[in-house]
Amino acid sequence: MLKKVSTLADARRYIQEEQLVFLYIGQPNCSVCHSLKPQVERLLESYDDVTMLEIDALEVPEVAEAFNVLTVPVLLLFVEGREYLRKARIIHTKEFSAEFAKIVTGYREMVE
Repeated sequence: MLKKVSTLADARRYIQEEQLVFLYIGQPNCSVCHSLKPQVERLLESYDDVTMLEIDALEVPEVAEAFNVLTVPVLLLFVEGREYLRKARIIHTKEFSAEFAKIVTGYREMVE
């Protein structure tokens, strides 16, 4: 389940404090966002060690500039505060899932 954050400062705090952070950036008037979000939540439900965040680009417009967002939805994965994966607008869930798993698994192996 995605945890809704309501400020850019909150999103940045999680990204800096947590090792693995997934950030879903969307808007309520985006049909692609509405269909993609439940698919992404299902794909990521087994990743208990990844902090899952959601932010609304209309409620928090400064998020667009901060994360170079030109369209929504945008899926971002941060590892130790650095962006490792970015997918935007038309997202192939199988491809995203495979890339996400590879990065998270690689990180887990590195820290063990």
